[in-house]
Amino acid sequence: MLLHVREVLTPDELRRAREVLAQAPWGDGRPTSGEQSAQVKNNEQLPEACAETKTLQDLVVRGLQRHPIFFSAALPRLTSPPLFNRYGGASNSFGNHVDRAVRYVPGTAERIRTDISCTVFLSEPDEYDGGELNIEDTFGGQSVKLAAGDMVIYPGNSVHRVNPVTRGHRLASFFWIQSMVRSTEQRRLLFDMDMHLMQLRTQVGETDPAVIGLTGTHHNHLRMWLDA
Repeated sequence: MLLHVREVLTPDELRRAREVLAQAPWGDGRPTSGEQSAQVKNNEQLPEACAETKTLQDLVVRGLQRHPIFFSAALPRLTSPPLFNRYGGASNSFGNHVDRAVRYVPGTAERIRTDISCTVFLSEPDEYDGGELNIEDTFGGQSVKLAAGDMVIYPGNSVHRVNPVTRGHRLASFFWIQSMVRSTEQRRLLFDMDMHLMQLRTQVGETDPAVIGLTGTHHNHLRMWLDA
């Protein structure tokens, strides 16, 4: 499932993020990639252990925690610590690649299965040319370039790339989710059911028999499919 999640970060959080990023110690983005990805990766990235990264991680995680659409779509069990990259100038692209199936959390023995890939855009679309995130979806190639503060989530097994940035700089956060529901198809069904339930609740209220019955069906499917 490819989904546009709007307004993960507030305007104040975006301003704070941009202030931090403006003073950040950018470095080569290849060290965090697998062997294949590193051959086509040409961008900059913040060191995982630097103070700026920790500050920005807190901002992004807070945004995720309060966003009901993100939770409904991803059903996160584990989330990798958000990372931050920059495209522009001589370091401006990332060719076709597939994300590694397993990520290790730095400094721990924890492993995360990368069911879902996530990108939060931190630059406005008019601040740079190019830089589209192209994702090979089941319905064909999708080109994604979102407003600052918005996020796209998509299957971790997708072939994807970032087109060359030819003007300005593209700033983003990226990370991975291990979902409580491993199957992409099952997550999609649960998400669609939850969205329709939200709409139905606004029309007839929480205590309508149909809402109560469908809520039970939704939770029973969660019980059947969850690996929590």
